[in-house]
Amino acid sequence: MTNAEPRPIELLSPAKDLACGIEAIRHGADAVYIGAPRFSARAAAGNTTDDIRALCDYAHLFGARVYVALNTILKEEELKEAERIIHRLYEAGADALITQDMAIATMDLPPIPLHASTQMDNRTPEKVRFLQDVGFTQVVLARELSLEQIREIARRTTVPLEVFVHGALCVSYSGQCYLSAALGGRSANRGECAQYCRLPYTLVDADGREIAAGKHLLSLKDMNRGDYLEDLLDAGVSSLKIEGRLKEVSYVKNVTAWYRRRLDAILARRPEYRKASAGHCDYTFEPAAEKSFNRGFTPFFLRGRSRDITSFDTPKSAGEPVGTVKDVRGNSFSLQGTTTLRNGDGLTFFNERGTLEGFRVNRVEADRVFTLERPALRPGTRLYRNYDQAFERLLEKPSAERRLSLQMEFTDNAFGFTLCLTDETGARVMLAKPFPKETARMEQTGNIRTQLSKLGGTPFEATEIDVRLSGRWFVPSSLLAEMRREGIERLQAVRRVRYRRELARVDRTSTIPYPERTLTYLGNVSNSLAEAFYRQHGVERVKKAFELSPRTGVPLMFTKHCLRYSMGWCPVHQKGQSPYKEPYYLRYKDTLLRLRFRCDECRMEISVCAGPATK
Repeated sequence: MTNAEPRPIELLSPAKDLACGIEAIRHGADAVYIGAPRFSARAAAGNTTDDIRALCDYAHLFGARVYVALNTILKEEELKEAERIIHRLYEAGADALITQDMAIATMDLPPIPLHASTQMDNRTPEKVRFLQDVGFTQVVLARELSLEQIREIARRTTVPLEVFVHGALCVSYSGQCYLSAALGGRSANRGECAQYCRLPYTLVDADGREIAAGKHLLSLKDMNRGDYLEDLLDAGVSSLKIEGRLKEVSYVKNVTAWYRRRLDAILARRPEYRKASAGHCDYTFEPAAEKSFNRGFTPFFLRGRSRDITSFDTPKSAGEPVGTVKDVRGNSFSLQGTTTLRNGDGLTFFNERGTLEGFRVNRVEADRVFTLERPALRPGTRLYRNYDQAFERLLEKPSAERRLSLQMEFTDNAFGFTLCLTDETGARVMLAKPFPKETARMEQTGNIRTQLSKLGGTPFEATEIDVRLSGRWFVPSSLLAEMRREGIERLQAVRRVRYRRELARVDRTSTIPYPERTLTYLGNVSNSLAEAFYRQHGVERVKKAFELSPRTGVPLMFTKHCLRYSMGWCPVHQKGQSPYKEPYYLRYKDTLLRLRFRCDECRMEISVCAGPATK
């Protein structure tokens, strides 16, 4: 009986554009996901096919993959263009498509793997098993799942499972939010979410009494599961995903490096898992997740329901705590804390109204911090730093190198010299050059090693250089440089040839039954091909997507976040009792949203009330 092969574990990072994608790979990502030229769930993050080709060329040198997000629902008139884009993406070298619309599964496509986007609302073993059986090669699970639920899905399926581990949280189940479409005509399922969840609302009861005023009651903290990576691997997860396709390159660098280090520490002591790509990274900075944009951190529902998931005071990034104000004199203050502040740092605090304010440090002298403006600080005010200038300046420069370990062997032959190169994955080239042999005056071994080790600007690092000559032959530095350059070029070419994309096609003839027999507007069916797909798989009734046929009086958001729980009144988990009369409403200007609590499903539903917000 042989031991099972180690399971490849993938760190998957976001790429707003080509530059972000290259830096994600450089800072340790095993794969990146990037928006297609059109039809990505981040409409503002589209990329050209040429840029995606360039990213694939770079990533594949390290055995890293590039997934392209084409995960909006498609209108009838967009189907042909989507199909043309997919063919171009395959030709550019893309490793997989992240999709939502089942129309894509019916198209005549090249053998490019399909990944089921979290927009498909993948939260049951039955749904994931269906996706596996029809040919999807990776499934992105709903963010709200607990470890136990993930473990159960993994137990009942074999398809690789992808989970989010970091970044902004949608308050609604992904793909199940229609608030932006209903209130502003901007569909989240079309990549145009207006983020109504980040607005300040007033919570009122059935009698119009205010329960909470002007708070961001639908705004969540950001996810951070850095302490749970090993638990996720043991639950059956193979791909760990960082959210952030609209984030700047400094965010991608820092957060990717932070997770790379934590993941590598696990892989070093768990031989049943292995890294999904090749190469090792060296950084010029110390990665720190708290230094990049965040609304505070939560593991979300990974260990069950808790009260740490919300960010009611602000939807902005307050930053890392740095201390409290000791005293204020004019436009300066002293700080009680251990953090060293620097000129140009950005600080924030919550004012007397509970609103987040920010200001810049002008200069620091001894223990006093001077500002140009005079923020309304008082002794005891807690301060946060949301911009660490010294840290950001490090990230503005080249901040990481990713290298493949390389063994080099230099020998002589009957007519000259031979250089053999073998990288850490086993890719190998041999180069022989004719050259007249002359006895050298001095020992050549040291110079040969020095010249061959000059690999700057290449993706390689010499970890072993073996020089074996039959005599003390003279080898000029120019010859060594020529052989090194040509050998590296050949090795890179060999690596590209050796790279093998996964090839897969969805079975367009399959009639495997879909887990449901009726699809409401929640099925997000927006074209004839998607409808035909579901009918082929046994769905008897298919309603149009909300975007095609807007409805009134139906829930527009389905969320596991529960305001009754946040207030301490959950009858199930807290055995609490509210002093207010239900139903509750959220009010923002002229908008009034009604809350319904579905305790049997442990979720909250939100719908729009007709007429002005008079509650």
